Amino acid sequence: MSGEVTQPPESAGIAAPHPNGMARQPQLTGESLLLRGVISHEQLEEALAYQKNHGGRIGEILFGFTGAERMEICEVVAKSLGVEWVRADRTEIPDEALECVPARLAAHYCLIPLALDGDALRVATAEPQDLERLDEIELLVNHRLVPVFAMTVHINQAIKKNYGVGAETIEHMDSLDADSLVLDDDREHALDEVSGDASIIRFVNQVIVDGHRLAATDIHFEPEEDAFRIRYRVDGLLEEVAVPAHIKRFQAAILSRIKVMARLNIAEQRVPQDGRIQVRLGDETFDLRVSVLPTPLGEAVDLRLLHRANVRLDLQELGYSAENLRKLNSAASRPNGIILVTGPTGSGKTTTLYALLQKINTVDRKTITIEDPIEYQLPGMIQMQVHEQIGFTFARALRSILRHDPDIVLVGEIRDPETAEIAIRMAMTGHLVLSTLHTNDAASTIARLIDMGQEPYLLASTILCVVAQRLIRKLCSHCRAPYDPDPVTLEPFRQLGLRMPDRFFIGQGCERCRKSGYLGRTGIHEAYPIDEDFREIIMLRSPASKFRELARRKGIPFMHEDGWLRVLAGETTLDEILRVTQAVET
Repeated sequence: MSGEVTQPPESAGIAAPHPNGMARQPQLTGESLLLRGVISHEQLEEALAYQKNHGGRIGEILFGFTGAERMEICEVVAKSLGVEWVRADRTEIPDEALECVPARLAAHYCLIPLALDGDALRVATAEPQDLERLDEIELLVNHRLVPVFAMTVHINQAIKKNYGVGAETIEHMDSLDADSLVLDDDREHALDEVSGDASIIRFVNQVIVDGHRLAATDIHFEPEEDAFRIRYRVDGLLEEVAVPAHIKRFQAAILSRIKVMARLNIAEQRVPQDGRIQVRLGDETFDLRVSVLPTPLGEAVDLRLLHRANVRLDLQELGYSAENLRKLNSAASRPNGIILVTGPTGSGKTTTLYALLQKINTVDRKTITIEDPIEYQLPGMIQMQVHEQIGFTFARALRSILRHDPDIVLVGEIRDPETAEIAIRMAMTGHLVLSTLHTNDAASTIARLIDMGQEPYLLASTILCVVAQRLIRKLCSHCRAPYDPDPVTLEPFRQLGLRMPDRFFIGQGCERCRKSGYLGRTGIHEAYPIDEDFREIIMLRSPASKFRELARRKGIPFMHEDGWLRVLAGETTLDEILRVTQAVET
């Protein structure tokens, strides 16, 4: 076994130990921490007030208040209890130890086995002084327990890491007939209020809650030949979730539960289906956008988490540079025309349009949006949801809203020639139209619309500005450190004549960023204001390369150059810019 373990130092003031090594009367943790300068009087008073109202152990409360980096708290708590302490989430645990304690017991008693030495089982627990509880567990596992102290948060992380998310629920279901599992059909889904018997519901809720707490944008359920994989997309990258070994047996039940929540047809497994789930976690309500795809191995499901409370509707907070912000604001000040934001799925296009709407939607202007789906409810405007199953498409909605005399129209996405044509006609008749399009960069946008059958002269007279964007991960400010990059990686940027910074930074990985070195995301952009020069090459049906040449002559920064500014500011890394922009275009 390898892990971070600290022996309690001998000190006067520790109570006489119990025969198993634990103190009878623990020293006051808060006072010890105060004397050692680990916490302040204000933090102790805040923790005591919280304990009075909510209960809990003072060490755990202080640990949560002061942050996961304050390991001195663990040392003092362990010293007061007369035991060792261990970082349970960082300990490599052998299979023989894990086999001694079933996942259900580990989760119920909040402990994790660490090592087996003969008949003695070393376990990490937040309550090593609770002798009655330890005696009860010894009877259940048929081993003599040697307890050490660990924080509850670290024990829970270790349980998920070693047993898999929802392992205790899967163990319970393993003793049941998979066909007998309960699938309710409530309209309101409360993730933290599930009855003890609804095992499949509890498991799905656990996966969603974990994804929400990690700020994942998507949760993927993916069937394979001999496995059922679950992955979270966090900060743009996929992370595989540890799952119990027998989860494949319950694949159909898990997917059926999700379809029930989204009010989809659980009997239909041959065609794609799309739906929506509204869930509640404590006082917070958020939405899940559900997409189901049929595969030969079963249905694959993607849950898109829409965090209403966390959306940032300010263009500067979304990473727009002063120059790109000026271009976008100039286009938005026009009474009519089209503003297009382009990029792949998940690049923040809709959030950019919402932020722009928040700025220009005043009481003297009427705004109507047509979306699929409505991601965030915005005050002061009419929002419509597309329902293609009943024939209510973007094109049909656009025809209908003209009778409502809007000043600004947001079209969630230009997907087909008919929608593109109506949007252009609306821009020609005095409306400001905001929309998105799936292209790789701003230069490819006009060529894409021409390929969709739109006349160049109409595009030249209506399009005001084209913005392309991507999301990049930001360096964690808690573990950022200087480093020297590989000269080969730097060479493409040197050839462009970009200014080299005095030093580069990299994230070393810490508790706050979950060892990734990155924490949060921001946007990088390129913005083409369509002036007379651009209109001329639109009329000539010029390819994307001509747009890039003109943009270069005009000094318009490309997306990787906007990203380079973030590297200069120490906000991100070279590798991240290259990952997102793929290649440096010259």
